[in-house]
Amino acid sequence: MPITNNRTLTEWLTLLLGVVILLVGLFFVIAGGDLAMLGGSTYYVLCGIVLVASGVFMLMGRTLGAFLYLAALAYTWVWSLWEVGFSPVDLLPRAFGPTILGILVALTIPVLRRMESRRTLRGAV
Repeated sequence: MPITNNRTLTEWLTLLLGVVILLVGLFFVIAGGDLAMLGGSTYYVLCGIVLVASGVFMLMGRTLGAFLYLAALAYTWVWSLWEVGFSPVDLLPRAFGPTILGILVALTIPVLRRMESRRTLRGAV
């Protein structure tokens, strides 16, 4: 019996976002590790690990991936405010990109829930 994959466009876009987050996480872990070895902040390594997990869970169609990303975003804001204070010019490069991705991730939560419930129903049959 052939396996068919009837994913919707929003599901494919959600999976694509998961890939983007996974790749950003890998970059953070690798480059952040180098930075930490030079005495820099461990923020990038820690955040990168959470982003890798987030991307993997999103690719699995699990809402945990979205919530992990949102937790990393909250951590990013705390770290950014601690590092530069409330200076908009200094916050922009640290928080703008992650926040835009966070908005997209928040929009995927209903899609991930649908994917999760469909997988659960398939497993129960």
